[in-house]
Amino acid sequence: MFNDASVLFQIAGIGVIVALIHTILKQMGKEEIGQFATLLGFIIVLVIVINGLSDLFQQIRSVFLFQG
Repeated sequence: MFNDASVLFQIAGIGVIVALIHTILKQMGKEEIGQFATLLGFIIVLVIVINGLSDLFQQIRSVFLFQG
């Protein structure tokens, strides 16, 4: 999953969108909903990173446990 820069661009895009939503909601006086949107964006990015780390550990495991 981390073999190209598309994951980084996805994470950056999510960050920009979440920051824009948070700013708009804060200006409207709904800061609590803006904080919830920020938390949701953080969770989405965390899932993407955990999936990438899982793929990385699977590749490391296949290299060191090669039994062929």
